Amino acid sequence: MEQSEVDRESILCSICLDLLKNPVTITCGHSFCMNCIKTHLDEEDQKRFHSCPQCRKTFIPRPVLNKNTILAALVEQLKKTGLQAASADHRYAGPEDVACDFCSGRKLKAIKSCLVCLASYCEKHLQPHYDSVTFKKHKLVEPSKNLQENICSRHDEVMKMFCRTDQKCICYLCSMDEHKGHNTVLAVEERTERQRDLEERRGKIQQMIQDQEKDVKLLQQEVEAINHSADKTVEDSEKIFTELIRLLQKRSSEVKQQIRSQQKTEVSRVKDVQEKLEQEITELKRKDAELEQLSHTEDHNQFLLNYPSLPALSESTHSSSINIRPLRHFEDVTAAVSQLREKLQDVLRDSWTNISLMVTEVDVLLSEPEPKSRAGFLRYSCEITLDPNTANTHLVLSEKNRKVRWTDNNLSYSSHPDRFIYQWQVLSRESLTGRCYWEVKWSGSWFYVAVAYKNISRAGKVNECVFGHNDKSWSLDCSNSRFGHNNIWTSVSGPVSSRVGVYLDHRAGILSFYSVSKTMTLLHRVQTRFTQPLLAGVNVESSAEFCKPN
Repeated sequence: MEQSEVDRESILCSICLDLLKNPVTITCGHSFCMNCIKTHLDEEDQKRFHSCPQCRKTFIPRPVLNKNTILAALVEQLKKTGLQAASADHRYAGPEDVACDFCSGRKLKAIKSCLVCLASYCEKHLQPHYDSVTFKKHKLVEPSKNLQENICSRHDEVMKMFCRTDQKCICYLCSMDEHKGHNTVLAVEERTERQRDLEERRGKIQQMIQDQEKDVKLLQQEVEAINHSADKTVEDSEKIFTELIRLLQKRSSEVKQQIRSQQKTEVSRVKDVQEKLEQEITELKRKDAELEQLSHTEDHNQFLLNYPSLPALSESTHSSSINIRPLRHFEDVTAAVSQLREKLQDVLRDSWTNISLMVTEVDVLLSEPEPKSRAGFLRYSCEITLDPNTANTHLVLSEKNRKVRWTDNNLSYSSHPDRFIYQWQVLSRESLTGRCYWEVKWSGSWFYVAVAYKNISRAGKVNECVFGHNDKSWSLDCSNSRFGHNNIWTSVSGPVSSRVGVYLDHRAGILSFYSVSKTMTLLHRVQTRFTQPLLAGVNVESSAEFCKPN
């Protein structure tokens, strides 16, 4: 695009498509002729909001008009360069534009369409709609190519009615003919009602946008927290391991120094003994030479005369000690260091397992919100079946183990370690993790619906095995409208119907109980930390049935 085209578009009014006259700017930043934008805003005064003709952004209240001095100066400058003539060409309708229906020859762009006249007008031909009283009640809208869609194809009349029965626009004759007896209203009334509904929906959407923008901000903060924590932990870990390496290096250096020192001491001791032995050897060789010389004396008297003067031999002061004590070098030190290495390897292996577990247990909870409707809960529905091996001997299971009924007879069930001995209780086969939802229908004078850890006692005291009386179970006492955990009982918020819904988000630690009828009423919600998978359970006096998801 050439520079002149960019300049031209930047100083044209998007309403009249001509050079800006007395340009003003509204809140969104777009600029228009003063008269054009005032006329547009005046037409919207009957609405609950005003809008920008260019970007369609809405404003409540009516936006303030501010004079755009920079554009005003630019327009005056460009007028002097002859760009005004070029802008006139820009006003003519192209293939994608709505053309004025009243222009002859080359048609100008339409700036408005009239829903009463079912025609589109350029600025010149639109003027009578502003000047004449005859046109004051006509409805002007943005230029539209679809005006003929407002004409009834059957009666060739403007469709000013709306049939709520068939959900379509009709003309007055249609309401007297094929739509006779239907729920019909004026199209403007239906528009007003739907406009109100649209604004409510927009309000909800905007609130959702705000909420999700907050969530995005929180998630960004969480990302920053994760990165900061990881960086700090890496830095601290490197410091700790560096200290450990330095400590090992220091101990290695100390051992080396001790070995060298002991080496020097022992070598010195050995050399002292060696020198003394060498001196003794020299002395013994001298004596041996004397004895040899004497042994060769041929004069017997001379031999006998000199022999008594020979000194007596003395034993070595070192040889016997060397022979008695074996030499000890530094091999034991190597063995001790090897033993230390093995111990360190064991410690590092055990510690590494713990460190690795700590790293893998880092988990950011990104829990989805709890559903708001029964249809939302049913997305997480799970089919619960009861475990016969856990059923008390007074409980009869049926309907493929989804239904349980109390009987006065003591049934001859086989012995099993999972069976409840003294309490009329039964647990599910399924271990529950993640997000789960199920419903139970019940009858009788008392009924408990619960979740419990698998290791709940089966034959202990009441506080050990009855749902809600211990720290291994969470129970809703439907007959007395109360909730219990660890033998702490609290009243629930409303009456319990004969159908109870249970929602579990194991990871988020959420457990909710609902009274289910035509609507769902929250009875009690628990926020905790589950450390094991859970089992669904019931304590019945009459009967209960886990419903199929529907």
